[in-house]
Amino acid sequence: MRTLLWMGLMSLLSLTAFYRPRERAGSASRVYAFRLPPGADLKSSLLAFARQHGLRAASVVTCVGSLQRAHLRFADQEEGVVLEGKYEIVSLVGTFHAEAGGHFHLSISDGQGRTVGGHLLDGNLIYTTAEITLLEATDLEFRREPDSLTGYRELAIYRR
Repeated sequence: MRTLLWMGLMSLLSLTAFYRPRERAGSASRVYAFRLPPGADLKSSLLAFARQHGLRAASVVTCVGSLQRAHLRFADQEEGVVLEGKYEIVSLVGTFHAEAGGHFHLSISDGQGRTVGGHLLDGNLIYTTAEITLLEATDLEFRREPDSLTGYRELAIYRR
């Protein structure tokens, strides 16, 4: 038991040493809430809202609603998948910047409760509504920068 605890602690310490954010301090914040109508594109609407309000360090707090068309990229896949039908939005999470874009994940469920999730792409069309709340860390700025370890543009956090 002690060995497992020690291994867990060492793993945690190595992760905190490796993934060290540029800034560890907290930030003041501002909350936004809005609703999307039928036919709106979920991702492009989020980014348009961010541009309209000049958001530089935004996170999705919650999103409830439904889609009539979903476009997701599943884990470790090159291409996205389009799903036509009626889907409940179970979860939407992400971090983003008005100009630098963002990284979003979406989970949806069908009429039988089967749930799928993946990377949010353009082309997710609202069915009835999407009620969204966002949080902006007003003292921070989120950027997407190349990461030599992953090969992707990853989140970089800066103090404004």
